[in-house]
Amino acid sequence: MTTPKAASTKMHKEAGEAGLAVQRLLSTNHEALRRLADRLRSNPPASVTTCARGSSDHAATYAKYMIETCLGIPVSSAALSVTSVYAAPLAPNPAGLCLAISQSGRSPDLLAAVEAQRQAGTLTVALVNDSASPLAEIADVTLPLMAGPEVSVAATKSYIASLAGIAALVAHWTGDDALRRGVDGLPRTLEQAFALPWQPGLPLVDGNPSLFVIGRGYGLAIAQEAALKLKETCGLHAEAFSAAEVRHGPMAIVGAGFPILGFATSDEAGDDVRSVAAEFRGRGSAVTIADPTGGEGALPAIAAMPAIEPILMVQSFYRYANELSLARGLDPDQPPHLNKVTATR
Repeated sequence: MTTPKAASTKMHKEAGEAGLAVQRLLSTNHEALRRLADRLRSNPPASVTTCARGSSDHAATYAKYMIETCLGIPVSSAALSVTSVYAAPLAPNPAGLCLAISQSGRSPDLLAAVEAQRQAGTLTVALVNDSASPLAEIADVTLPLMAGPEVSVAATKSYIASLAGIAALVAHWTGDDALRRGVDGLPRTLEQAFALPWQPGLPLVDGNPSLFVIGRGYGLAIAQEAALKLKETCGLHAEAFSAAEVRHGPMAIVGAGFPILGFATSDEAGDDVRSVAAEFRGRGSAVTIADPTGGEGALPAIAAMPAIEPILMVQSFYRYANELSLARGLDPDQPPHLNKVTATR
């Protein structure tokens, strides 16, 4: 049960609105997505470049896996400082697609990078919550996230809307009816995901200020997001790893009592998360894993298409992070030293 105090935070309220936000996103952008998908099918990009920071960059990780697995088009993340700090010109790239993702659409380095892409002849598409922002004005195509105002410093519903917007774009682009149905069902299933009881995971970090957050494939993006939110709202030193990468150098510090939070989808990538979680349990680590396939001690998660499951799991996680923050005596709405918009240059 969510305590009255936990339910009163802005983070809880805004995260709980994610289903409505996605519903608005889908209805507002239906025609724009159809037209953009037609354009991309007629002139397929040779490559995709993402421009984003923070939570939006985690959404870009999801875009990379979705576009590369569903369309076979390579996706890379732009180093924004190449434009904003080094003023390095971009080579002409009329066969490319630039996907910019932002809650505010106002960070100067993001705007500089997108403008450089546009000047290079690249088609620029913006997923942005503020449809009156500079990013929305300079993009060739703007897809408003429709999440509404977010007052809590920790972005929640705008991140989920970004993931849903990416999944909707890929569904239209590929003509994948099953994915379309999965996306269209998100407003309802997100509400269900937010109600799932994750309180058994609250003791995860008792006595330890550090933890690893593990995902793979489509789930890596939410492992990255969860690690950021645990830093922002809970004051924890959380690091996100792919289940493949954690088997290298990071594996050396995982021992008895070390906390692990895993996100396992119901596909082969999730199998690898389950495998490494079992290995960590064998060392005596404190492992908590969200898993739609079930399993002993797993946090509940809704089974869906593997590409949809991470969107639902991160919705459950947001409620969990809000409660964990309060349990640690912190204010999830006002993390120290942070502002809602970070104006990096």
